[in-house]
Amino acid sequence: MSETELSEEAARYVSPAYYIDSDSMEVQAFVMGALRNMSPDASKKDKAIRLFEAVRDDIRYDPYKFEMNADAYRASMIAGMEATYCVPKAILLTACLRAVGVPAAVGFADVRNHLTTPKLLELMETDLFINHGYVQLWLDNKPYKVTPAFNMDLCTRFGVKPLVFDGESDALFHEFDMNDQRHMEYVSDHGVHQDAPMEDFLRTFKENYPKLETFNNEGMTKRGAEGFDKGFAQSKGGEI
Repeated sequence: MSETELSEEAARYVSPAYYIDSDSMEVQAFVMGALRNMSPDASKKDKAIRLFEAVRDDIRYDPYKFEMNADAYRASMIAGMEATYCVPKAILLTACLRAVGVPAAVGFADVRNHLTTPKLLELMETDLFINHGYVQLWLDNKPYKVTPAFNMDLCTRFGVKPLVFDGESDALFHEFDMNDQRHMEYVSDHGVHQDAPMEDFLRTFKENYPKLETFNNEGMTKRGAEGFDKGFAQSKGGEI
């Protein structure tokens, strides 16, 4: 089967959708910027790797930078963000991949984070991250699961192994950190979607994290982790 002959499963995940608006000018601009130094005849595998790296590192991970408005989760909105958390980053990567002809779907899984900060743990009231966002993509009709959540600077700060996608294997959270302490534990996988089910996602978010909803309602998410949780705040002057 050639690269252009998609399997029935993969063919479901190539077209634009409401949240995964891969045909939008904003997503197209993000893709062009990420691929600007690549050869015009670069393979889809090489493009997928570069786009994964761009979403991972060009948009900083900040779990306090979130919206409770569903339309804020359109890829065209996310493409202009400086920082956000795993779900928007997964939506953006899904859209970027579709924009270059790589089938991609947004997926959700529950993960237990053994290295979260005390402040985030206080607001969440649990170390269980419900509906963590990831991406499933297809290269030569082979599926891979990747998460572009943690930028490289954050991995260094927390002493966790960076997530690297090589186009040959999954790039999911590591079970142990650099010191062999427990890091992430995948509890359950809720599967993948052609478009992001944001209304359902936000309803579940409100039900499980009422303190975080209050945090948002008080306008705290406008500044994210800055001045609130130095564990996730932006590094300044090379200082971690």
